[in-house]
Amino acid sequence: MKKLSKLHSRTAWRFISPTLIVLAAVVAFPLLFSFVVSFFRYTFITPKFDVFAGFDNYLFSFKDQYFWNSFKVTLIFVALVVPLEFLVGYGIALLLSRDIKFKTVFYFILTMPMVMSPVAVGLIWKMLLHPDLGIVNYLLQKMGFGYVNWFGDPRWALLAIVLIDIWQQVSFMILILLAGLTSLSKEPFESAKIDGAGPLQTLLYITTPMMLPVITVALLMRVIIAFKTYDLVYIITSGGPGVSTDIISYYIYRTTFMGLDLSQASAISFLLFVLTMAIVVVLFHQITKEKRR
Repeated sequence: MKKLSKLHSRTAWRFISPTLIVLAAVVAFPLLFSFVVSFFRYTFITPKFDVFAGFDNYLFSFKDQYFWNSFKVTLIFVALVVPLEFLVGYGIALLLSRDIKFKTVFYFILTMPMVMSPVAVGLIWKMLLHPDLGIVNYLLQKMGFGYVNWFGDPRWALLAIVLIDIWQQVSFMILILLAGLTSLSKEPFESAKIDGAGPLQTLLYITTPMMLPVITVALLMRVIIAFKTYDLVYIITSGGPGVSTDIISYYIYRTTFMGLDLSQASAISFLLFVLTMAIVVVLFHQITKEKRR
């Protein structure tokens, strides 16, 4: 039996070794390389490991006002996008979980934005919200509202990015939550109906507590993806006007390919990683604590 077990183990390792090699080459090596680079003066002009900087790149980030601006903009973006997408997605998922007509048509319409490329989404909405040629400003003026410079006004630019991101990514939230709703056991709902529970009571005390594991996964995934948002900002505003939409992913891009400072960009990337993981851990801890209660 031991020989057979060893034989099975060796066979398993032979099957998974190509995948592990590819993962090491594509994921592990770049991460290790960027981590090492973050402790040196490594730029595209002088791509050498001859000057050891220690934690200077990390400390410089904390002293850089543009880093703190991008940090603030990113937190605002995530704080707006994730809760709004959850509320809208949860509401639509609850509606779609009922027996309604043309459900397949609704599925098709709701999944279209999610499968579109962020670049295509950015270009489409950049045209729709164009200050002079966009249909949105045309309709606003026809309804008696004022002219809105969506991407040229710092008061509106970040809000426009938030709304576009919600338009595209809310489908992701709907599908995950709808899958969780359809997998719930029917017995608790039947018992609640017999006991005279209303729709709101059923939602608050039965549906939502039973959905907590699915909600946790959906929120955690959206937080991680939201922190990595880059495409929309690059296509629509390029961090502008000024630095009003300069989220941290785009700030890393600017530091790398405009500032040509790969070591500084690597340090900021790992700070973003630590920040994201800290928020994910806190969020997961709070949600699981509520679930235990």
